[in-house]
Amino acid sequence: MESAHYFSASPAGPFTRKPLTVELAGETRKLQTSSGIFSPDGIDKGTAVLLAEVPAPAPQGNLLDIGCGWGAIALTMALRAPHAHVYAVDVNERCITLTNENAAVLGLGNVTASRPEEVDPELRFDTIWSNPPIRIGKDELHSLLMLWLPRLAPGGSAWLVVQKNLGSDSLQRWLAEALDDSFSVTRESTSKSFRILRVRKASR
Repeated sequence: MESAHYFSASPAGPFTRKPLTVELAGETRKLQTSSGIFSPDGIDKGTAVLLAEVPAPAPQGNLLDIGCGWGAIALTMALRAPHAHVYAVDVNERCITLTNENAAVLGLGNVTASRPEEVDPELRFDTIWSNPPIRIGKDELHSLLMLWLPRLAPGGSAWLVVQKNLGSDSLQRWLAEALDDSFSVTRESTSKSFRILRVRKASR
């Protein structure tokens, strides 16, 4: 499956669910996946680095996963912060369906997966985790990040994992310039050719 296909709202080919066994939040979970989505066979390397490296999400409030795929990040956030509400967004209808179904399988009533435009624009997020879709192109990526990052709540943080050879350092510089002075952008760590970038919104 070419990478461009999973950026479509309705990927080509049948939507056939298949079993997926992965470890999330320290336990083995039996979930569902399908073709036509990002990393359908498990947790990709970038997401694995993100989940291993970042601190726990805010225990309450609103959390966000940008580009949810079958739900690895959103489900982990929900498992680690059961009293928070996790919003998961994707343009791919299969991803939305799978994330909602996988949340139901795990008994997670605190997950809502939807298209981006279906999220209340007034919502502010205490934690954002994302393995952003770098391959959609620079302009679209920048538009995507500027849609969500300014919606961090005061004192909130966004954690992004970006491969070094796919422009993590230039993205860090761009974010620092594009966001206003109430935000700070830092490189928090490097692991297995990936950078973890943190965008922090000032408390007030």
